[in-house]
Amino acid sequence: MKERYDLPCNIAQTLNMIGDRWTLLILHDILVGRTTFNEIKKSLTGISSKILSDRLKHLEEHGLIVSSLYTDHPPRYKYTLTDSGKDLSHVFNAFIYWGEQHLAKCYKKLVHRSCKHEVEPAYYCPHCEKNVEDIAAVEV
Repeated sequence: MKERYDLPCNIAQTLNMIGDRWTLLILHDILVGRTTFNEIKKSLTGISSKILSDRLKHLEEHGLIVSSLYTDHPPRYKYTLTDSGKDLSHVFNAFIYWGEQHLAKCYKKLVHRSCKHEVEPAYYCPHCEKNVEDIAAVEV
């Protein structure tokens, strides 16, 4: 995949890695336990085998997933997220939260596993040791 954004911006550079059609859905499928090519293909109705194969190779090249051979004949691979790929769970949660607030039809919501009540995202400052709302993205 060619890089589309030549900008000094975290968002632009992240989109170069995961912004292609189907890519986030593939990563989410692996996150929730669909780890084989056929499981992912079956889950993502409408994706072609070629696109799925290309996206999986791209994600592996960028260090978001790793593949491991689980059968030799024919060769079949299982895909798992790297730590970097697992960190995208926060992005998926942000999409779920945003969708709950803004979509006409909501499909999922974020809940606390123990008590089953809805949760809200928060930002924590380890220096101040408290949740904060006044955040800003600054250049480094």
